[in-house]
Amino acid sequence: MADEEVTDDQLDGVISAKVEEAMAKGSVFSRLYRGETAFAFIPKMKTWFILSSVVIILGLGAVGIKGLNFGIDFKGGTSWEVPSQTLTVAKAQADVASLGVKQATVVSLGGSSGRTIEVEADLSALSVPARTALENKVSALLAKDGGVAVSTVGLSDVGPTWGGEITAAAERALIFFFLGIALYISLRFEWKMAGAALIAVVHDLLVTVGIYAIVGFQVTPATVIAVLTILGYSLYDTIVVFDRIQENVKDLANKGRMSYADTVNLSVNQVLMRSLNTSIVAIIPILSILLIGAELLGATTLQDFGLALFVGLTTGAYSSIFIASPLLVLFKEREKRYKTLRARLEAKGGTQVLLTPKEAALVGASAQSNGDGIRSGVTAPRGGSKSKAKKRR
Repeated sequence: MADEEVTDDQLDGVISAKVEEAMAKGSVFSRLYRGETAFAFIPKMKTWFILSSVVIILGLGAVGIKGLNFGIDFKGGTSWEVPSQTLTVAKAQADVASLGVKQATVVSLGGSSGRTIEVEADLSALSVPARTALENKVSALLAKDGGVAVSTVGLSDVGPTWGGEITAAAERALIFFFLGIALYISLRFEWKMAGAALIAVVHDLLVTVGIYAIVGFQVTPATVIAVLTILGYSLYDTIVVFDRIQENVKDLANKGRMSYADTVNLSVNQVLMRSLNTSIVAIIPILSILLIGAELLGATTLQDFGLALFVGLTTGAYSSIFIASPLLVLFKEREKRYKTLRARLEAKGGTQVLLTPKEAALVGASAQSNGDGIRSGVTAPRGGSKSKAKKRR
């Protein structure tokens, strides 16, 4: 068998030309499907951190100024539900205001199959007889203007103790959830990955709370259940990304072929299509809940549940790629071995080279056929050292 000397630049040129030709033929979506993207997720981590920080700061500011719009189950109070097709929100607000009910919340619920006007107000400052009398007056006036019988007006009183119990249960669930995350990821991967995942989950919580405060969405027990649900989804997406990172680190970073940051960027691009598909498949049913279940069928509880799911799922898909992965890079590149690897690659010009999944596969296959792997400084088809590789026939 004869050996033929082939320079890395020649090999890189052939591969790069083929990949660029393929990439020029398709849209972003087709390139995603073929594994021909090399988005700079890690090099632009400061942009993602700034974007998330702005959203979180605005949200926390809204929480501090406006507060969250807690439903009656949390803050306690009296609720009237009027099943009427003619009663408007403005008219209901005028009715309760004329009877001296202050700071009442009035919303329209339901869709084409049935419409309900819900009025919530805090009457806890009144004595029991006075509160009962006022509740009856409000029921009678709302029924009259709604064109329905007084008996059809739903009236309920909820004490603040119920809301306190829900809050305490949610807090306990969060504590056990975070402990479970930290333990599982530390055992399955390592504690630095656990730290990055936990921060990403906290990010999802803060963004969701902030959006609810800014827009004024009502927080109900269904919202709490949905938020706890989305935490699990966010963790799942992060685990998928971390699993690919762990595999690539063994084959690339730990063998000195690529810096840790470039390895993570490659890993995120490799799972990007899977994350998008998973997120889209999860979000479409949620939109169905919001549009069909809540609006058309009038299932208002589904509206509270679906809204929190939609916001949380979108945030969770974002955080696994734009928050958890960059944070992991910051944690890991402080380690001595990865600092040394980066310094060595920088000296040879082999860092900050973004591989697409397809390019990584092509270069990996070429390295295996050459028998000596991808050497330090030759991490991508777009550039590298001028060392020579032996091509065996």
